[in-house]
Amino acid sequence: MSATRSPKVSERVAPKAADPQPQKNNRDEDDGPDFKTLLHAWIESHRASLLDSLRRLGKQPIGSFFTCLVMAVALSLPMGLSLLLNNVERLGGSWQRAAQISLYLQLDASASEGEQLREQINALPGVAEAEYISREQALEEFQQQSGLGEALKELPENPLPGVVLVTPKEVDKAALEALRQRLSEMPKVQQAQLDLVWVERLAAILKLGERFVFGLTVLLVSALLLVIGNTIRLHIENRRTEIEVIKLVGGTDSYVRRPFLYMGALYGFGAGFLSWGVLAFGLNWLNDAVTGLAGLYGSNFALAGVPAADGLSLLLGAVLLGYIGAWIAVARHLRELAPK
Repeated sequence: MSATRSPKVSERVAPKAADPQPQKNNRDEDDGPDFKTLLHAWIESHRASLLDSLRRLGKQPIGSFFTCLVMAVALSLPMGLSLLLNNVERLGGSWQRAAQISLYLQLDASASEGEQLREQINALPGVAEAEYISREQALEEFQQQSGLGEALKELPENPLPGVVLVTPKEVDKAALEALRQRLSEMPKVQQAQLDLVWVERLAAILKLGERFVFGLTVLLVSALLLVIGNTIRLHIENRRTEIEVIKLVGGTDSYVRRPFLYMGALYGFGAGFLSWGVLAFGLNWLNDAVTGLAGLYGSNFALAGVPAADGLSLLLGAVLLGYIGAWIAVARHLRELAPK
């Protein structure tokens, strides 16, 4: 009887011992989800956080709009001043013309020698433009501007020399002095005159304007961080109970932080877009008065609008400020959001 039972026992035991499939499944389950699944879950989490932030901002359209508008005004001030400085720089053609070097030629220098000297100076590396004014042209302009036309006609000969006006490429005191010294040593040049005092004043004005814009930018950026931080803090307080429940069931800090970061970035995007529009409208509004004033002086000067590169930089900077402000606010209050 024992001989007849042994085959049946072996038949019952052998299939279980010979089947390795369950062990393989257990190893696969221990490895966890693959990279594709994790990536899909990460994208889905960010998408859900972005949609949740948009939905919450949409529930308070007036409050969200005014928050973006306050940020837009703060962003518009430094950018607007910077654009106005750039337009003022274009007003006279270029600031370099204010630092022209006047070369007074000798009285015996002919018009052809003056033209040759102008071409020679115009080829120098530090010169942007050179203009020759002959003795006859200088006398004619002096007669018209001084009102002494009849008296000057009684002179036996023209007392004014020919002049070469040299416009440098850059306004730098040391470079201008070196260029003036080099030009004064050229043939037929009797005197090379440069108003260094005006150059120093011009450099001081530009430096003052740059420092003022920089200081205003720092103050307004700090104010923007405070505004966005306080706004995000109010959103955190309104969702305190919800956040405590999320952390109670195992939600991570990054999961809790993510919707508020998107909210700060959305505030920044809205503020940057509004600021771009405010600057474009403001410059267009001022342009009517500027063109009217320039027309009275026989000029066709007009304010330039907001360049696309500057507008995009403003938009990206506003988004970054909103993101940073939200990060600071959440990091400050995240320790207080532990479940009680």
